[in-house]
Amino acid sequence: MSTAALQGLLDYLYGTLTPGNMRWVGEHLIEQANKKEAPLKPYTMDEVNAMLDRAEQEIQEGKGVPSEEVFRALELEFETE
Repeated sequence: MSTAALQGLLDYLYGTLTPGNMRWVGEHLIEQANKKEAPLKPYTMDEVNAMLDRAEQEIQEGKGVPSEEVFRALELEFETE
């Protein structure tokens, strides 16, 4: 979002929200921003292996979409654009 658009949003909020509402919105925005910026938890090799085992099992069960099919669909989509 552009600086001008953000400034317009701020001006609108300043004119319509009470101080309590502003604090509430600010706290929620900060909380959401902190969640999105939280560092990713690294996986252990046991966790990675367990995820691979589950994925391989799902493939054996016929779940999921083969990569060839995904790439074929993408190529068709790109051709039509």
